Amino acid sequence: MRVAIVNDLALAREVLRRVVLSVPGYSVAWTAVDGDEAVRKAAADRPDVILMDLVMPRMDGAEATQQIMRQSPCPVVVVTATVPGHFDLVYRAVGAGALDAVETPTFGPGGLVVNGERLVGRLSQLDAGLRGLHGSGVYPALPAPASAAELPPVVAIGVSTGGPSALLAVLGSLPADFPAAVLIAQHLDAEFIPGLAARLGGQCQLPVRTAREGEFPAAGVVLLAATNDHIELGPDRLLRHTPIPRTAPYRPSADVLFTSLAARCPRPGVGVVLTGMGTDGAEGLLRLRQAGWHTIAQDETTSVVYGMPRAAAEAHAAAEVLPLPLIGPAIVAKLRAKVQ
Repeated sequence: MRVAIVNDLALAREVLRRVVLSVPGYSVAWTAVDGDEAVRKAAADRPDVILMDLVMPRMDGAEATQQIMRQSPCPVVVVTATVPGHFDLVYRAVGAGALDAVETPTFGPGGLVVNGERLVGRLSQLDAGLRGLHGSGVYPALPAPASAAELPPVVAIGVSTGGPSALLAVLGSLPADFPAAVLIAQHLDAEFIPGLAARLGGQCQLPVRTAREGEFPAAGVVLLAATNDHIELGPDRLLRHTPIPRTAPYRPSADVLFTSLAARCPRPGVGVVLTGMGTDGAEGLLRLRQAGWHTIAQDETTSVVYGMPRAAAEAHAAAEVLPLPLIGPAIVAKLRAKVQ
């Protein structure tokens, strides 16, 4: 895998270079010292992935990500000294199409790289996805026992690249008296999720927060998967995080969430696949549709990356393919029809 490095600090570029070259088969495609240079180099030589710093002279990483995704789209991973300290820029970059945000490794005593494992893990997951070694989140899920507690209607959303902006558009269309629980699998590092939940909750009528282990989904509450594992509905109809399947490179997997809901929800709800790279969600969305759920995929024109929605549409998993502004109203209409 060819990896580009964008950072204005020579020391940071060197530590990232060492992390990349520590993985067999990985190489450094090029380096850039600011966002402006990165945009030009990406247009001339598109790498497999770009490691993008945020705070740089001339053009910051959020603006560079936006221009690259518009002119020369390729996977971008934000690598910054502190994710919480640069949350606004991280949010902008992820909204523009960055896949994830991780902290920059550093040099420790003796020149050894410290905290490089997390970045290697992200690159390995991305590499597997790009090569089609995505594993599957679809597995035989045992149905819930008949005596399990009754659930409210459920809306399940799977989303990746460009997710924050897409989620804001959908969730912003849901009224304060929305009669369903909303469960979201967003491909992002767990460190970023609480800030994302707070940002979304501050701009929507519904409360938005991270899901708690063993929590029962509640009507009118939006829950985001809270760890780097997958989230699923257990046989007791309580939410839980699980590392299985370990082969799925995108975490949390929409396929895992969707499949568990198809097997264990007492009544059909609405499943949605939004913008994102890869194919996660297509198989699970098909399971939902076969179980009687109404299923929606975002259209190509309004997607930052038309990967996940395309896979869902091509698998005939989506009953509707809609532009982003129409998805929220469609969810509301379908839920009102189901609860009447």
